[in-house]
Amino acid sequence: MRTAMTASPHAIESASLLDTNRRFYDGLWRDAQLIDPRRFNTWPLVESLLAQAPRRLEIAPGLRPRLPVAGTAFVDVSAPALRQLRAHDGHAVQALADALPYADASFDLVCAFDIVEHIAGDEAAMAELARVARPGAVMLLSVPLHAASWTVFDEFVGHYRRYEPDALLALIAAHGFALERSAVHGMQPKSTWLLKLGMWFLEHDRERAMWWYNRVLMRFALGAQPPLAFEPGMIATDGVDTVLLVCRKAAS
Repeated sequence: MRTAMTASPHAIESASLLDTNRRFYDGLWRDAQLIDPRRFNTWPLVESLLAQAPRRLEIAPGLRPRLPVAGTAFVDVSAPALRQLRAHDGHAVQALADALPYADASFDLVCAFDIVEHIAGDEAAMAELARVARPGAVMLLSVPLHAASWTVFDEFVGHYRRYEPDALLALIAAHGFALERSAVHGMQPKSTWLLKLGMWFLEHDRERAMWWYNRVLMRFALGAQPPLAFEPGMIATDGVDTVLLVCRKAAS
């Protein structure tokens, strides 16, 4: 018989995943600099939404926020990231996506870029995003697709899952969001050998790998971003690694 003091296997697994994410991203952000959101290919989309979104929330951006930092609410688990977000006038708090410290219907725009795949309880996280979004609010959500595309990189950076497109659509619909448009998204290199090389350095010389990522590879990746090409509804997802969804919460 399990005693009241014994954690369930799911709770242990969730705590382990959270610890993996915190260790990885604390190490990544400790010596990194915050990147201006205007340098990402998401900026034209974000900029088009700002006039109608004075109240904004971004979940776990680290030092790669897609929303303008000043005046935006941020939730993250990484202390180094929180310090820099606050230094740039962001309203940053340490909290989890499945327990947001905000009142119902607090935000006009909620964003979770490459986040919910890191959370064991994605249903709870989506419920929280829906709870804090006002009726008619926009949600920007990006996630990796296709379980068959799982690599050691997914495991190393603390991914819990990849999504099948139909399951992803069902998840957002179950929480009151309707998909308006979508686009191919993501900055992970497509080269298998480059991923393997990066993984080797992360496992054997993490400090040097983090330096190269922040100071060299990230700059190259920023310059190589193609413009986002949105299509109504869900794009054709065959061969797509990561998708960006533009959703709207149903009006009351």
